Amino acid sequence: MTKITTKGQVTIPKRLRDHLGLEPGSSVEFELAADGRVFLQTRRRAPGSRFARLRGSAKPVMTTDELMALTRGEDED
Repeated sequence: MTKITTKGQVTIPKRLRDHLGLEPGSSVEFELAADGRVFLQTRRRAPGSRFARLRGSAKPVMTTDELMALTRGEDED
């Protein structure tokens, strides 16, 4: 059984993290079904390191802030 912290956080048990391929920094989404069930959805990451996936994404005219946002995976606004 998992308990909710005072901040509303829970720990996903290791066997489920392993099964889902969740790692630190993974994104998950919760959906509420009409019957009251809650579903956890994950976005599978491409194999390889985060930096290997970014190879070739930087542009010569990017600012340092834009480059840092790219490496952090932040959305462009």
